[in-house]
Amino acid sequence: ITKQMNHQAVTLSQVVHSPPTDLSGSKLIGTHDGSFHCDEALACGLLSLTPEFKEAIVIRTRNPKFLSQCHIVCDVGGVYDPSSHKYDHHQASFRGKFTDNHTVKLSSAGLIYKHFGKDIIRSILEKHGNESYTEIIYDKVYTNFIEAIDGIDNGHESYELVGGEGNKDKEKDEEKAAIKLQKMYRISTCLSSRVGRLNSSWTLTPEEAKRQENESFLKGVNIALSEFLDSVNETVTEWLPARTIVENSFGQRENVDPSGQIMKLDSYCPWKEHLIDLEKENSEVGKVKYVLFPDSAGGWRIVCVPKENSNFQNRLSLPLPWRGLRDEALSKISGIGGCVFVHATGFIGGNSSYDGALLMAHKALNFEEK
Repeated sequence: ITKQMNHQAVTLSQVVHSPPTDLSGSKLIGTHDGSFHCDEALACGLLSLTPEFKEAIVIRTRNPKFLSQCHIVCDVGGVYDPSSHKYDHHQASFRGKFTDNHTVKLSSAGLIYKHFGKDIIRSILEKHGNESYTEIIYDKVYTNFIEAIDGIDNGHESYELVGGEGNKDKEKDEEKAAIKLQKMYRISTCLSSRVGRLNSSWTLTPEEAKRQENESFLKGVNIALSEFLDSVNETVTEWLPARTIVENSFGQRENVDPSGQIMKLDSYCPWKEHLIDLEKENSEVGKVKYVLFPDSAGGWRIVCVPKENSNFQNRLSLPLPWRGLRDEALSKISGIGGCVFVHATGFIGGNSSYDGALLMAHKALNFEEK
């Protein structure tokens, strides 16, 4: 996996309010004028990464006559029709999502990414010999980067109340009756706000604002595209190598313990998200309880797997009598030599050797069973 990908500059030739009289074969991208948002800025930036629209002219207008001259239109026009390259999401009839596994309605950024993103990702990866990972990177970049832009533009709350519907007898079915907050999409950037701040100040006259509008929009395109490429780079150079390591360890965990509840990493990498994804893909959700990996001091760590990614509830915490103890006191009460510590909350512990950490995991599993 390559360690770094160079950013590509936006190659749009110009941003104007009406089609030039001499197009000289240039492609035209249509979007609306006036206040702009992150979704159409990113949509235009993404199109600049495609061979067809690499040096296109952006026409910012709501004039139907001008829009009809464009080779592709996004975020304006009230039509979604990929066959004619029309990609608006504002019409009441539009309910498009990235896949059936997603709940957030697409904005123009998501629409352009859905139809052009796979080829864009493939072309980026081909330059570095990683094209075989196109599908997984395509999906991951949407979830980690673009979905939040779609959610913000469409007014989706990032959390939604779920549960509690249709359960008349709550005492008999408390689990189904419970109402909880469900995360609808991940916010990994305040990009939408930064692009939005590039719009002209309300203190300017309409004439002054109009003069600045297209130049500010192009700045927004550059910012949005730069962060998109950062997201792709991070996914390929950091997320993907970690996925490979965790996937291998997940497949070999029964060699560590026949129960399959303990996983060993030969070296540390970000593992929680990958483990949860792999469990879902293999219909083994909740299976792994502990992950072991070497620490920087030459010892080994035992970490509890959380119930859900990025929360503080463990599937199986380390035993209560061990928590907050260190060294000899911990070794004495656990009956395991070489113990270093167990955190007061019971989510992590340490031992001077791999065998010691593995024994801590075995005893913790059996301790809870008693």
